[in-house]
Amino acid sequence: MSRVRARFLWPKYWPTWAALWLLKVVARWSFARQLAFGAALGALARRLPLPQRRVVRRNLELCFPEKTAAEREAILRTHFEDAGITLPETALVWFASGERLRALVQFEGLEELDRVTASGRGAILLAAHFTTLEIGARFATATRAVHAVYKPSKNALLSEFFVRYRSAISAGTIASDDIKRMVRVLRAGGVVWYAPDQAYRGKGAVMAPFFGIDAASNPATSRLAALTGAAVLPYFVERLPGTAGYRARIGAPLEDFPSGDPLADLRRFHALIEREARRNPGQYLWLHKRFKGLDSRYPEVYR
Repeated sequence: MSRVRARFLWPKYWPTWAALWLLKVVARWSFARQLAFGAALGALARRLPLPQRRVVRRNLELCFPEKTAAEREAILRTHFEDAGITLPETALVWFASGERLRALVQFEGLEELDRVTASGRGAILLAAHFTTLEIGARFATATRAVHAVYKPSKNALLSEFFVRYRSAISAGTIASDDIKRMVRVLRAGGVVWYAPDQAYRGKGAVMAPFFGIDAASNPATSRLAALTGAAVLPYFVERLPGTAGYRARIGAPLEDFPSGDPLADLRRFHALIEREARRNPGQYLWLHKRFKGLDSRYPEVYR
């Protein structure tokens, strides 16, 4: 056994191994049982005194001031159930076969992506942080040769597992800070699944409106498209009612993108996300503190 693999037998990794074992068990369940289990977990989490409940409530207050408190609470209840379903979905993502996953999803717009790749041009599947984020990325890699961009975990075992597993079931994985590799893949005509919509205060961050509120945002999509000439195609995945599975929609390449104005491009991207979130509010990831400023000069809305 290599030194690296032996390190993962240390006691601090035992809870991670237990979680991976649990996911492997859940992956064998029927889809209906997985959905029921996930929704029950979410409903339980909603009843616990967790700080995330306050974050969700605050986000809904900021984004839906026109709704009544009762209407926002209904969205909150639905959202926690949808968030809970991400656990069995993660089990499917990591341990289910490509055939089983493809049987769960209805694709719309695959021909848009195929036209771009047939021309030899790179493509960015521009996704966003809905509760279907993880399984949506897997649907893309199970259907076409797609590189998935990921944020490395602080848990070394999870990072090792994720990279090895995802690399085996996709065209490859790219760390979110590995811009050079993204550029190489796109210039070579590859496809990259990318979700740069969370609060971002790193190099190059800008404040851009989201639901009419300025938030720290990442303009990297514009830079990637300008550097590589890649087409940018919106990619949204929604969970359908009951056990009907999922709908994955790939939009036509965005025209005049990049525009030369990164802030205008971000406004356009945010408008697409906002439209989806308004159409299906329970499935957007309200658990995230999206409305952060670039520094202490900006108000702290989650205090």
